Amino acid sequence: MKTYRHIFFDLDQTIWDFESNSAEALTELYHKHSLQHHGVEKPENFIKTYKHHNELLWEQYRYEKIDRETLRNLRFDNTFRDLGIEQKELSRQISDEYISLASRKTTLIPHAFPVLSYLKEKYSLHVITNGFEEVQFTKIRTSGLKKFFTRIITSEMAGCKKPDRKIFIHSLSLARAKRNESLMIGDSLSADIHGAKNAGLDQVFFNPGKKPHNAAPTYEINCLGDLKNIL
Repeated sequence: MKTYRHIFFDLDQTIWDFESNSAEALTELYHKHSLQHHGVEKPENFIKTYKHHNELLWEQYRYEKIDRETLRNLRFDNTFRDLGIEQKELSRQISDEYISLASRKTTLIPHAFPVLSYLKEKYSLHVITNGFEEVQFTKIRTSGLKKFFTRIITSEMAGCKKPDRKIFIHSLSLARAKRNESLMIGDSLSADIHGAKNAGLDQVFFNPGKKPHNAAPTYEINCLGDLKNIL
């Protein structure tokens, strides 16, 4: 088996449970702003509509089709439009509150702490993330993850986003790591797996939902605990 020295992780939905933390924050905002009085019957409707637009806009942001502010504003503007709420001021208020609230949630993907503790004893651990810099650092700090990582590389810091191979090359340079001694772990085939492969890194596809695909990552796991079988 290949010998690695540096392990690079994606953050959202690989270590930090974006789905759970986002849903919790959106539910709180639904009740705080009484969205039921605006015709949204239950929080689940708000969450589902937001998730749809957020994913579409992040895909555009990842490929430089929209900028950060457009993403931040449109995901709630579009959500409100679909839900029939014509209050742009409220949309922007919730957008600001969501960023602050969600980033301070602390639910992690199952087995994250024990696996990171295990790996920290054997490897240099790093993060490569496309998320907004101040938001990602808040997540890492408040959820107790900071102690595990030597380098935290954001797309804003690097000036490019996954899957662009340049962010992986930049990360290797910052970590003083060689490609053949490095491994990328992430839940996105396009951003993490294809991006890392194009940069010459081995990859671990974290696929807890066991979704079918035609990719050929170096490794594939369904549970973070399975990393102990690889590393």
